[in-house]
Amino acid sequence: MGTWGSGNFESDTALDHLSIVVDRLVTEVAEAMAGDPVDLEPDEYWGVAVPCNLELLHVLVQAGYGAESLPEAGVVKEWQRTFMAVWERTVDGLGPSPRFKEERRSVLNRTFDQLADAITRHLTADPN
Repeated sequence: MGTWGSGNFESDTALDHLSIVVDRLVTEVAEAMAGDPVDLEPDEYWGVAVPCNLELLHVLVQAGYGAESLPEAGVVKEWQRTFMAVWERTVDGLGPSPRFKEERRSVLNRTFDQLADAITRHLTADPN
């Protein structure tokens, strides 16, 4: 395996590992989106973990890693529609304050939007 620098991601092995991590995060989100919508409710595991995965993917893309392994921005926007429909339909049953509900909605939408935007920027970036 090749090494071209002293950075944590400057070797073939490190990039192989990064690819495994990114693939796992994307696969988990894709499977959650295709699964039972109950699992996406705000008090369920995937209702919490999906936004975490998206945030981690965004951080990696912002750092210059993993964007080539992500789905198209349109897929992320479809995930957003699916996720937010479940969230809107079920969040009131948890009794959130109006302020929390508004703030959380904003954070969730921003989480999906920022990843979709980062993917779009990566795809349209000048390679030179």
